[in-house]
Amino acid sequence: MRNQSGFTLIELVVVIVILGILAAVAVPKFVDMQVDARVSAMDGLAGSLRSAASLAHAQWLVKGQPATIDMEGTTVNIDTGYPSADASAGGNPGIVGAISLDGFDVSAEAGSGERTFTLSGGPAGCSVIYTDAATAASGVAEVDSTNVTDANCQ
Repeated sequence: MRNQSGFTLIELVVVIVILGILAAVAVPKFVDMQVDARVSAMDGLAGSLRSAASLAHAQWLVKGQPATIDMEGTTVNIDTGYPSADASAGGNPGIVGAISLDGFDVSAEAGSGERTFTLSGGPAGCSVIYTDAATAASGVAEVDSTNVTDANCQ
């Protein structure tokens, strides 16, 4: 009798079943991480918008309240002390020029005083809205990130 070595069909089926169970557990975790990543990216964008608006406002105050300021080589339009939402006002960008937007899409209605930011290729409901100071009820530029939820960012 020859001594043969190898795997039996039953052993191979058991390994395949175990791998299937592990994959079924891992896939939902991976999907959750994608949503968490989208939410984190949008929260980071909201923070960047708030910081850029505050820095622009501080520079505007220090420089004697000019109509435009220079932010790292980009001339940014100022409206009521904060970057304007209109990307082309006076030929210079507003809030869009004050931050780096790699990976994000920007949309606006002309003259609305608002800019809507979404992830490139992401769900449209997962958005951050920048409202310039001239349009905001408070008279201060506002960043609304209430749409950045797990449900909206799936």
